[in-house]
Amino acid sequence: MIRLRRLACACMPLFLSACSIFSPPREVDAPPPEQWHVPLPHDGSVSNLKQWWQQQNDPLLVELIDAAQKVSPTIASARSRIEQARAVRTAAGAGLLPAFDLAANGTRSNGQPPITPTNTTVQRGLQMAWEIDVFGAGRDTWRSARARHAGARAGWHEARVSVAAEVAEQYFGLRACEKMLEISKADAASRAETARLSELSAKAGFTAPATAALARASAAEGNARATQQQAQCDIAVKILTALTAVPEPMLRTRLEGGTGRLPQAAPVAIETLPAKLLAQRPDVFTAEMEVAAAIGDVGSAQAQRFPRIGLSGFVGRTRFTAAGTTSDSDTWSVGPLSVSLPVFDGGRRAANVDAANARYDEAVANYRATARRAVREVEEALVNLRSTGLRSDDARTSVEGYRASFVGTEARYQGGLASLVELEDARRLRLAAELSEVALQRERLSGWIALYRAAGGGWSRADLDAAQP
Repeated sequence: MIRLRRLACACMPLFLSACSIFSPPREVDAPPPEQWHVPLPHDGSVSNLKQWWQQQNDPLLVELIDAAQKVSPTIASARSRIEQARAVRTAAGAGLLPAFDLAANGTRSNGQPPITPTNTTVQRGLQMAWEIDVFGAGRDTWRSARARHAGARAGWHEARVSVAAEVAEQYFGLRACEKMLEISKADAASRAETARLSELSAKAGFTAPATAALARASAAEGNARATQQQAQCDIAVKILTALTAVPEPMLRTRLEGGTGRLPQAAPVAIETLPAKLLAQRPDVFTAEMEVAAAIGDVGSAQAQRFPRIGLSGFVGRTRFTAAGTTSDSDTWSVGPLSVSLPVFDGGRRAANVDAANARYDEAVANYRATARRAVREVEEALVNLRSTGLRSDDARTSVEGYRASFVGTEARYQGGLASLVELEDARRLRLAAELSEVALQRERLSGWIALYRAAGGGWSRADLDAAQP
């Protein structure tokens, strides 16, 4: 009895110290700016981001996005991470409960007959083992697994948004390429006609051979540009084929209906305050969950430095056979109740705590960096949209002016009042202006896609309760 009291007194500091386990702060701040530093497009007019692709009035784009999401390895990996996290969470939760196993054993012994005859003992029943989570190691492990599972589910949505944005970028790039191809082919045809007329004029002696040579060179240049543009469009089709797994002949057939048509993107809703943005970004939520998981890891590592208590038991039936006589009896036992006290491990447990604390610091730094990046990406998209919006009128005016200049110079050239050099300069300026206008439209579409992606793609924390893989 005296020894038990001494043992209890020796263990008391360990039990008391467990009540004062250091735990990192549960709340980590990442204060966003109070307001956006760039005007919101359309004054932040509302649109449903979840249905944003449907609002582009381009059914083919929606079909391609759906097809790409079904075959995307990025989404498949995200789905796999969800399954892994779910399994880890289930295993961690199971560790808090007693484990029951069906057990059976048999023994046959022989003593000194006839005093102790040969006998057989068969025992079968339910065996229980339970490590009592006194200091919270199991609970912290389960909290970590639950947080990582929630983060993995948010990551699945982030992957879907990423794939949709990538397909849209390639699709809009293809449509812009087709528009540029139309412009390049028209320019090449115009140059070829000028070269033909110059050749006829040179043969008739009205135009110098050098002028005809310049016209031929210009026609060759225009044809080469159109050929190069065609190759770029073909490559864009093959990229879309790889992204969506749609057979190329089928894809080309579907693309024919809207060749060279650039859609007008629907506006993206941006909340007035940046703080609201952080609540609708799945990557910010995932980083936040990683902080929560790191907190659980620290608690679990610290709890490993304190006593572990285990309890076992057995409920079953025993059959004893000896000298032709058989008897059955019900048996049960509770125990032993075991307590293990860590004494010396070479600093392993302390090192595990230090490592967990370091991972927590890393998770906090990543969370804050992710929050800052979220705000930066939105503001970058807003800057690009504002810039492309301000340049649109100037680009349109430039195209109209250079077209009018080319038409006038062409008329003067045909009337003998302008040289071929002047005509080619006017043609080159018109072509550059037309291509720049298409590139600007493409850049603006990219800005809307970037804003859609930066705004979280319509995700919210309530989506965690929705059906997901």
